[in-house]
Amino acid sequence: MVREWQERAQQKAERFGRMQSEIEQLSITESSRDGAVEVTVGSSGMLQRLELADSAGNRPMHRLAAEIMHVVQLAQSKIPERMQQAAADTVGEDDEAVQHVLGQAKRFFPEAPAEPEEPRRGGVREMRVEVDDEPPQQPRRHTGRRRPDDFDDDDFSRGSFLR
Repeated sequence: MVREWQERAQQKAERFGRMQSEIEQLSITESSRDGAVEVTVGSSGMLQRLELADSAGNRPMHRLAAEIMHVVQLAQSKIPERMQQAAADTVGEDDEAVQHVLGQAKRFFPEAPAEPEEPRRGGVREMRVEVDDEPPQQPRRHTGRRRPDDFDDDDFSRGSFLR
């Protein structure tokens, strides 16, 4: 009985090792609709590769930055699905530890983002100007007298340095 338990534990450990290896080797590549941006992210969601086509340089930088972020998030959103497939192929999805790992991945990597909005030209969407009816207050004038706590050893403008 103990021997069977040890064998099952050993087999389970081997399956978990294979799952871990498959997940660590996982990478996902995604491209923008026009193919100007292509990214690859690893299983941790970290960017491994970024390629920009020559046509990417023809667009405003804020739009290119938004496209890059969108494609990265799109690739990251597919990580939980690929992890789930690796788990199903090795350990099975019924294990509590697997369910926990997959739950964390779904929480950590959000759903696929919506297509980015086309930014308006000019960059400014709204501008407000408020007028204050009260005139600004005049700053207080310094009377020239020093308060006792305003003593400065390095200020000799009002007298001799030989005190």
